[in-house]
Amino acid sequence: MALNQVFKALSDPTRRGIIRLLGHGERTAGELSASFDMTKPSMSHHFAVLKEADLVTSRRDGQQIYYSLNTTVLEDVMTRIWDLFGSDNPKGNSIL
Repeated sequence: MALNQVFKALSDPTRRGIIRLLGHGERTAGELSASFDMTKPSMSHHFAVLKEADLVTSRRDGQQIYYSLNTTVLEDVMTRIWDLFGSDNPKGNSIL
């Protein structure tokens, strides 16, 4: 996992919104797109950035593409952030 890709993916409010929606379970690209006022190519770009950062996974079922959270990567990212900024790291040492 490249943290710079993860932070780039999380820097955009649309992508954070997609992650928030996927927190409730797997969704199709169409279901996710319906929550945002943007073109399909723009949504595809956001999905690609999230996949490149390994924050989401996708699977195809016929014409539908289903997206879900990659919870393993999210847990790893949250652990690293907690280690950086949490109270267990009083000296502020970077583990990255």
